[in-house]
Amino acid sequence: MKILIDVMTLFPKIFESIMNEGIIGRAIKSRLIELTCHQIRDFSCNKHRRIDDYPYGGGKGMIMMAEPIFQTFENIKKIRKTTPYLIYLSPRGNLLNQNNIKMLSTKKNISILCGRYEGVDQRLIDEIVDEEISIGDYVLSGGEIPALVLLDSILRIIPGVLPSSECFENESHYNRLLEYPQYTRPKVWRNKKIPDVLISGNHRKIEMWRKKKSYECTKIMRSDLLT
Repeated sequence: MKILIDVMTLFPKIFESIMNEGIIGRAIKSRLIELTCHQIRDFSCNKHRRIDDYPYGGGKGMIMMAEPIFQTFENIKKIRKTTPYLIYLSPRGNLLNQNNIKMLSTKKNISILCGRYEGVDQRLIDEIVDEEISIGDYVLSGGEIPALVLLDSILRIIPGVLPSSECFENESHYNRLLEYPQYTRPKVWRNKKIPDVLISGNHRKIEMWRKKKSYECTKIMRSDLLT
């Protein structure tokens, strides 16, 4: 299943490098996903391509106006011949987690709205946004970096993007546990040896060790995941 993703942004060039490199670049080249960026200014009703204005009620900063974003989304709907699931990246949104990522990876059409300045007119959010998502309890200059985080987290678990599902099923958070410790050559580094079980050749014992360490790491570092 090909995933169609449309990003609404004022800074489409931010996405150019990831569209040609790494996991997302490979997924695009393999035609597993189609990623398109849409410049919101192109849909401004103002001859100066203005897309923001002062907030009603006073306050510092500017607010992104509803109409240019609405028209951008209408254009996406026309291109896709459907209404994509629209995500607005916002500090007040639901905190992104692996369960949310799994759900989003099953959707065929996703649109992402990258806000800027002091935010977006609430009426636009009420009218067309399906879900607000935050990547953490902090504030960034805009939604583009969170969008990159969201894209990478979703696309890497789409079948065919990585060599096998084991590449992500054993990672931190996928099953609400943190990943077990990993080691590579040499066997001894600065007088520190790797655990003997990992070179025992006994796959059952290795699996048991990994599960135990995964639980221990979670209990020590993120006990909230066990509740």
